[in-house]
Amino acid sequence: MSINDVGMLFSFIGGLGMFLYGMNIMADGLQKSAGGRMQKLMSFLTKNRLMAILVGAGITAIIQSSSATTVMVVGFVNAGMLELTQAVGVIMGANIGTTITAWIVSMSEWGSVMKPEFFAPLLLGIGAFLVLFAKSEKKKKIGEILVGFSILFIGLSFMSDAIKPYREAPVFAKAFAVLGKNPVLAILAGTVVTAIIQSSSASVGILQTLALNGVVNWQSAVFITLGQNIGTCVTALLSSAGAGKNAKRASCIHLLFNVIGAVVFGIIMFILFSFNKAWGASTINSVEISIFHTIFNVLNTLMLIPFADKLVRLSTYIIRDNKEDEQPEISAAGEMRRHLDERILGNPAFAMDAVLGEVNVMGQFTLENLKKALEGIETGNKDTIRSVFQNEKTINDMEKIMTAFLVQVDNLSLTEEQHQVIKNLFYTVSDLERVGDHAENIAELADNMRKDEVTFSKKGFKDMKLIAEETILALESALKAREFSSASEAMQEADYERNVDKLEDELREKHIQRLSKGKCVPESGVVFLDLISNLERIADHATNIAGYVVSEAGKGLPALDEE
Repeated sequence: MSINDVGMLFSFIGGLGMFLYGMNIMADGLQKSAGGRMQKLMSFLTKNRLMAILVGAGITAIIQSSSATTVMVVGFVNAGMLELTQAVGVIMGANIGTTITAWIVSMSEWGSVMKPEFFAPLLLGIGAFLVLFAKSEKKKKIGEILVGFSILFIGLSFMSDAIKPYREAPVFAKAFAVLGKNPVLAILAGTVVTAIIQSSSASVGILQTLALNGVVNWQSAVFITLGQNIGTCVTALLSSAGAGKNAKRASCIHLLFNVIGAVVFGIIMFILFSFNKAWGASTINSVEISIFHTIFNVLNTLMLIPFADKLVRLSTYIIRDNKEDEQPEISAAGEMRRHLDERILGNPAFAMDAVLGEVNVMGQFTLENLKKALEGIETGNKDTIRSVFQNEKTINDMEKIMTAFLVQVDNLSLTEEQHQVIKNLFYTVSDLERVGDHAENIAELADNMRKDEVTFSKKGFKDMKLIAEETILALESALKAREFSSASEAMQEADYERNVDKLEDELREKHIQRLSKGKCVPESGVVFLDLISNLERIADHATNIAGYVVSEAGKGLPALDEE
């Protein structure tokens, strides 16, 4: 191999790297531009299978990877956010969405104006200028898309230039002639290459680069493309290795869908090429690869939509349940860990949606534990008090799980607004954990009252219930504000918190007066004062949580720094 040959190899590898990197940057920019709209797509999945297919196609078109979409689907199924019947539609749609990349690559054959060397440098310059100098976040996102798009095309140009000197080389003609005459070998080649580089978009792009230089024939291109569709399943199969049965079934459905399509269309195309050998041996260009790739994926989806439920049943037959797989009931913290599946990190917007949902779950769990602690004060029931202590351990576990996942989400490609929400969620989780601590303090007071046989006077009980109800209302409003991003609920919480502060001052003074007049014993007095102090601090944490929501809405309500 000469120095020139080595240089060409380096150019091809460098071009492939630029192609993949450009695709990644463009996908990041598109995801940021889509923003909250990506989160709303998930809500459509429950409507019907056609909508699920459209959502799968849309997501894949944005993130430029059917493998990434399918891995996310595996994560959603494993987290219990999607049923297998819903996952089928998304997987089918992902195969259609991945054809967008092929069309982007084939743009260079649409006309001289569309050639990469003509407009890519200009777009790169405009994109870089926007990224570096634009003040608007929206313009910066557009700049990222342009930069990624340009690098993708420049990389494609590098690959094409590296191959040009060898397009007359007999090795290419012989290789593709062999693959064209042996469909199984061609499908296997497409499968292996795609499995190695973990991207059908990239492997189709390489094939199209060869086609641009006129070295690929129709027979080999068709069968290699069918193999590439099978190879893209490897990523999801590997991803599901440590997941639950349903997640494994989702990746199995992806494999079944693509294998069945490859077999059916492989037989059809083999028959057609047998009748028209001249067509099979003729060269194919990149646009024709895009056309075949799109037609195959659309027709394969239309063919298998009526059999979607049968695919689900077949996957359950292949991956069966057995008694050894039965697990004991999962704790609330374990359920949270399952829902925050790392596979969903492939899409920042969906990951954020999952985090927001689990913060709400943690909030409701903490609220219920506070109610149990107050019930323990009122009834002195030993089992109720003990359950508060047990739940507090769960709340601490939830905080650790949430914090670890939030760190991962914060390192994703997010907009400034999304980073701010993640920062506020860190604080919210910390506030909820402190509310849990105060609920535990209240349970300890209840346990001491039970052991020491201490009770409040009728007036004391009435006062305690009054401030407890206002505190619960404050926390409920704060949690609603967080769940629905509602500034009005946050303002309502502020009213409740002011009531709690006012009541705490009044009740503290009244109780001290009762103590001085001998209307209640000192032991109950100490417990009462500690109790209302804990309730007042819980209301402050509720104000913190509500304050974060208002700050996101641009209202400027600062969060308290109570402890």
